[in-house]
Amino acid sequence: MESMTRKRFLNLLLGGGVLGCLGSVIYPVLRYLLPPEQVEAEPDTLKAGTMKDFPIGASKIFKFGRQPVIVIRDVKGVFHALTATCTHLDCIVQYSKEADLIWCACHNGKYDLSGKNISGPPPRPLQAFTVSVKGEDVLVVRTA
Repeated sequence: MESMTRKRFLNLLLGGGVLGCLGSVIYPVLRYLLPPEQVEAEPDTLKAGTMKDFPIGASKIFKFGRQPVIVIRDVKGVFHALTATCTHLDCIVQYSKEADLIWCACHNGKYDLSGKNISGPPPRPLQAFTVSVKGEDVLVVRTA
C-alpha cells in the first residue's frame, strides 16, 4: 500500500472540488428540466347543472377532474353519465338523440346508454358514473 504523497492528496482534493462544483450546477438544472409530478385532486362529485339545463334528449360534456364526462338525459327522461372519450382512439363521443345512443364520429363507434360498445372498433365499454338529482341540481358521482 502506497503512502499518501502531497501530490496525490492535492489531486484528490482538487478532483473532489471539481466534482462538487459540477454537481452544484448540474443538480438544479436537472431539477428544473424534470419537475416533480403534481397530483391533481380528483373530485368525487360534480354538479352538472340544474334540471332546466337538461331538457329531454339533451346532453352536455363536462370536465370531471382531468376526464371529460358526458351527461345525457335520454328521450325517456332518464339521466346517464359516462366518460366522453372513445375507448378506441380517445375521440370525444356525442349523444345521438335520434338513435338514442352514444356515437363516436372518428370511426363510427357506437355505445348504448349504459356505455356498452355495440358496433364499430371500440374495444371496451365506457366507464359509467352515477347521476343523482337533488332538488333541481343534477349531480354526477364517481362510482368505485
